[in-house]
Amino acid sequence: MVGGGQLARMTHEAGIPLGIKFKLLSDTPQDSAAQVVSEVVIGDYRDLDTLRDFARGCDVITFDHEHVPAEHLKTLEADGVVVRPGLDALVHAQDKGVMRAKLDEIGAPSPRHRIVADPADAAAFAAEVGGFPIILKTVRGGYDGKGVWFVRSEEDARDPFLAGVAVLAEEKVEYVRELAANIVRSPHGQAVAYPVVESQQVDGVCDTVIAPAPGLSEELSGQAQELALRIGRELGVVGHLAVELFETTDGRILVNELAMRPHNSGHWTQDGAITSQFANHVRAVLDLPLGDPRPRATWTVMCNVLGGDYPDMYTAYLHCMARDPQLKIHMYGKDVKPGRKVGHVNTYGDDLDDVLERARHAAGYLRGTIVE
Repeated sequence: MVGGGQLARMTHEAGIPLGIKFKLLSDTPQDSAAQVVSEVVIGDYRDLDTLRDFARGCDVITFDHEHVPAEHLKTLEADGVVVRPGLDALVHAQDKGVMRAKLDEIGAPSPRHRIVADPADAAAFAAEVGGFPIILKTVRGGYDGKGVWFVRSEEDARDPFLAGVAVLAEEKVEYVRELAANIVRSPHGQAVAYPVVESQQVDGVCDTVIAPAPGLSEELSGQAQELALRIGRELGVVGHLAVELFETTDGRILVNELAMRPHNSGHWTQDGAITSQFANHVRAVLDLPLGDPRPRATWTVMCNVLGGDYPDMYTAYLHCMARDPQLKIHMYGKDVKPGRKVGHVNTYGDDLDDVLERARHAAGYLRGTIVE
């Protein structure tokens, strides 16, 4: 696996019961996954020679991020390395402009959009879609709200163009909430779909995920799952695919983003599904039969634990574990920094209000924003 973050750490954990030999390319020995994987190569994924050396002896290469340069992936594939997802699929998660063009081609519903050249062109786009505000995104490199701007005027539109990469303009969608449809697809075309979830954001970062999305009609849920499965098939995705969606005020779903790796909106599956997203990603990239994605409980809630001003979160375990013996805590081994994702908690049960309260209390107590 290329990338040493928490997604690699949890994917490695899912492979242990299967006896999978897991090799990691990590930036530093302190990275989340590098702390727990036995075979770690420290190196820069942007260096082609490092990637080629790392790939020797691997049956398959997969990723915990989308940032490996496309030309390097093309070289690995030419070398005969099995890369999953392959470049032809992964480019749609690497480049938002390419993604939007492909989604248009296959008829997937999206916000109105186009690439814009400068602030004046952004203002012209705004006029085309009914005026400001609009959303501007750099086509590459953004995540967790980075590389995304809420733009209210032409003057406001200058910063996105300073990054030196193409800028995608999108209409500001009037939406009820954000949803995510997670699917997993194997090389021979087997695919499974998890329940559609509600994803709640705070300052552009995922805060809470509720599985399944409360009050979502069977019709819209089915549409979202079918859309995600179709996107996975049309793009040739192998492994986990997260399709982030808007549920609009007029009852439609629109595609917001794609991720071709385990995803924050699927962390609930560790404790709330028969087969987790991580276990199914491992199965998919190794072309093993996929596991059952159905939920184990009526409701599962995931809350991210963000770093705050409370550096010693481990003393909070006593309170959280004693208060809620069913609580599942997943920490990533990261240094605590304000706003940084350092872990998550999962709760489950039959009463949604109770499950939500338990998850939010635990995440808040671990962060230090709740002290009783």
